[in-house]
Amino acid sequence: MSKDRLLEAKVALITGASRGIGLAIARSLAAMGAKLGLCARDPGRLIGVAAEFERHGVPVLAVPADVSRPGDIASLVQKTEQSLGPIEILVNNAGIGVFGPIQEASEANWDAVLDTNLKSVFLLSRAVAPGMIARRGGHIVNIVSLAGKNAFAGGSIYCASKWGLLGLTECMAEDLRTHGIRVSAVCPGSVATDFSLHGNKDPQKMLQPEDVAHAVAMILTQAPQSFISEVLLRPTQKP
Repeated sequence: MSKDRLLEAKVALITGASRGIGLAIARSLAAMGAKLGLCARDPGRLIGVAAEFERHGVPVLAVPADVSRPGDIASLVQKTEQSLGPIEILVNNAGIGVFGPIQEASEANWDAVLDTNLKSVFLLSRAVAPGMIARRGGHIVNIVSLAGKNAFAGGSIYCASKWGLLGLTECMAEDLRTHGIRVSAVCPGSVATDFSLHGNKDPQKMLQPEDVAHAVAMILTQAPQSFISEVLLRPTQKP
């Protein structure tokens, strides 16, 4: 894991970090010198990921958590800061999708997607913001989606969560920028992960998790007098 260590000893908390985009982001930030707080709902997979980083000498704490639950959030933040230090970077990546016609969707579908994709960002950001305000600095990066801008059939609940997340991100940026905290959104198109079915799309032409991780790294290394508020990420070829 060798990159310019531009995030040396900074503490980064990443949600949904056991696979896909979250894992790629964790690997990228570790290569830049960050200490990692990782959470996901699958304890077995999360432990395996933590072991990978430990083998490379990366300071890491893995905490199984459901980020839609306030109690899990409080415990996650407390354990991370006790073990690694104050959280300077928060990457809200955890997300789920339920797809299908609105007339066939259930209230349970709505609650699961909105709680995971939107409420969790509110809870976690609210939990870490006071410390960042006190220290006059920090980064919050929300992994949104181009579905936060573009409607498609079968995407009503997922799009609602991502449109809401984009609005939340923009308002958070306005609330926190005067405290030296930079809040950004990364909006990728379809990424070649096991998150959802991709139909007939060619995985080789799709965005890769590492492409999203690169965008996050770019945001986190922006010069201090400015911030990148939003990144729209598309593949060079339509898959």
